[in-house]
Amino acid sequence: MIQSNSQWQMMSSDEALIQSFCDALHIPPLLAKILVARDIQTVEEAKQFIEMDHTALHDPFMMYQMDEAVETIQFAIDSQVPILIYGDYDADGVTSTTVLLRALQSLGALVDYAIPNRFKHGYGPNAELFEEKIHEGFELIITVDNGISGHDAIAHAQNLGATVIVTDHHEIGETLPPADCIIHPRHPEGNYPFPELAGVGVAFKLATALLGEVDETLLPYVAIGTIADLVPLVDENRYIVKRGLSLLQKSEDIGLRALAEASKTPLFEADEETVGFSYGPRLNAPGRLQDATLAVQLLNAETAAEASSYAMQLNEMNVDRQQMVQTITEEAEQMMQAHTEVPEVIVLAKEGWNPGVVGIVASRITDKYYRPTIILGIDRETGEAKGSARSIEGYHLYEALKQSEPIVEKYGGHAMAAGLTIPIEQIEPLRERLIAIARETLTPEDYIPKLTIDVQTTIDEIDLDVLDDMKKLRPFGIGFPKPTYMIENVKVLEVRKIGSALNHLKMKVGTTTDALDCIGFQFGEVADELTVGTTVSVAGDIQINEWNGRRNPQFMLEDLQSKDVQVFDMRGIEQLQQWLPKVAPNATFILFQPQHAERFAKHVPLTMAEDLTGEEKIIVFLDLPDRMEQIIDIITQHEPHRLYCHFYVAQTFYMERIPTREMFGWLFQAIKQRGHLDFIKEWEWIAKQKGWKKDTIVFMLKVFLDLKFVTLEGSVFTIAPNIEKRNLEDAPTYQQRERQISLERDLLYSSYNQLKQTLLQ
Repeated sequence: MIQSNSQWQMMSSDEALIQSFCDALHIPPLLAKILVARDIQTVEEAKQFIEMDHTALHDPFMMYQMDEAVETIQFAIDSQVPILIYGDYDADGVTSTTVLLRALQSLGALVDYAIPNRFKHGYGPNAELFEEKIHEGFELIITVDNGISGHDAIAHAQNLGATVIVTDHHEIGETLPPADCIIHPRHPEGNYPFPELAGVGVAFKLATALLGEVDETLLPYVAIGTIADLVPLVDENRYIVKRGLSLLQKSEDIGLRALAEASKTPLFEADEETVGFSYGPRLNAPGRLQDATLAVQLLNAETAAEASSYAMQLNEMNVDRQQMVQTITEEAEQMMQAHTEVPEVIVLAKEGWNPGVVGIVASRITDKYYRPTIILGIDRETGEAKGSARSIEGYHLYEALKQSEPIVEKYGGHAMAAGLTIPIEQIEPLRERLIAIARETLTPEDYIPKLTIDVQTTIDEIDLDVLDDMKKLRPFGIGFPKPTYMIENVKVLEVRKIGSALNHLKMKVGTTTDALDCIGFQFGEVADELTVGTTVSVAGDIQINEWNGRRNPQFMLEDLQSKDVQVFDMRGIEQLQQWLPKVAPNATFILFQPQHAERFAKHVPLTMAEDLTGEEKIIVFLDLPDRMEQIIDIITQHEPHRLYCHFYVAQTFYMERIPTREMFGWLFQAIKQRGHLDFIKEWEWIAKQKGWKKDTIVFMLKVFLDLKFVTLEGSVFTIAPNIEKRNLEDAPTYQQRERQISLERDLLYSSYNQLKQTLLQ
């Protein structure tokens, strides 16, 4: 039995609706099942989803104060008033800056940009940087992907005579900043129909309003920022990303091509995963480590050589970022080892941890322990700790931090992620406060990860054509995640560990005629729990594996479970050190025959079968029992998850069989004719005469003794007087040999499948 790592939650399915989608849209059942699982209820809805076009974009002037913002900016353009775009240091921020910069440049604006330094200026509007830029002559400041929480800095800029327009998408606090215009999809006085735009999406809306049309050359940047910022890919975000990726694949932009080349992922193959795992992290890297201006310079490079130089620098920073993340993760893991139990909320802090990368570490720790996690870098000079937080379902981070005021000096974010700054001495009080909130709001079940199964499918529904058709449903992301599939009750046909550290699992499931390859990264330990023939249910993703010009469906494992008892065959391996390392920890080693104790006692702790108590779930049978019932009783009473079968026997009789009646008859007559048989003196004569082994002769004589056919004095056997007629099978010695041979046949010399059937049936 193998328990799943998470709670599997099956989405309901409507078979009639699925069939109607298949018939009307000419799509395979697998795609129809996904649409139904995502709560698409009508054929028309499904058609619009698949065939989404530019009509999905909402009118930007539906945003509150968009008219005033456009009028203010247009006046500045006409008057050649210097305009500053004030960006942010992540991928959303740098693409937002690029989108608005290009739009304003195309309109003839006198425009430049500034990106705050994470370490010098912190997040959002910075009064010092604003003042510096105003003294340089900038009179209009437009924030992108930030500003909604920059009350003091914005007021300071206005006091110095600047006009400030905020464009943002982050959580709005209890009060709005005193900006001249605020463009926000969730403005409390607005009624924009889609609240989930990324910062770059809001900047794109402003650019569209200024230009009077949709400039599709901007969409690749909007798609990159939208994907990187993990906003829901629904409504107009979906169209932006779908169309933006299509244009990205064909882009001739030198900055984007240099980024793709440095990532070793060509533009023509770019999809949402490419952006999420290759392009996005590189655009994020400089802002995490140094100055995000470099990323904006790449996206706006004027020559290929310039773009290539910037891209290589981003690449090097990304490598540094990866190494830094790995080091901090390892140090955080070491800190976790000090906990006897995983706390309800994990708060870890250390001097020297880079605040720019701790969000990634927080995500990793949250994924591993499934706890809300805060990772903080301590700065002794400032007396502050800065960091990032990630959460789990049911624990609203932003609200928890809000309830922790005034312990937390500065914070921002949403339900699942946040950033914060606190005095060093408040780290422990914050930990205690957040744990208290968790105890008030979460139940034990909330700490068990959930895995939503979108589609239950079968191997015969999966082929290359179906997987190619899956492109109709892309892009996948937040709000419309890549589907999770379940294939139920399939047999393991092959299983092995792969990878240099043997920490990954590769197996084939199905039947001998209908099979599917499965890969489970970091599932190497599960390979030790699986045996060929086990019935499993698997959950995960289905992809196309391309290797040496061949394309095959491949199941990417996210979780696995099995109700089968796992039976591991360790029979016939004489050297214990060859198989003992494969036995799971906490196994119970059972011995049936006391005479074998010496063989095993120095290697493993022994439990005699008759002394077995408790509920032993991992059992090792070291030797053969006297009766099959002994094993069956143990399995029935303990219901183990795993059985390891060694079944050592000092002497085997299966190959020799039981002597025939003719053999017994000859020996009886030989004793009778000779008057007696001195075993010590005469067994060799019999052995030579008949070609029998000594053990065979001893066995037959014991049977005669059991049946009282002979008597024994010393080593001399004599025919007994008044012999009663009895069957050889009545002798206990004969019966014990029959049982021994039967046990050896069923337990020692059977095939693996026969053994498993014998033990579990």
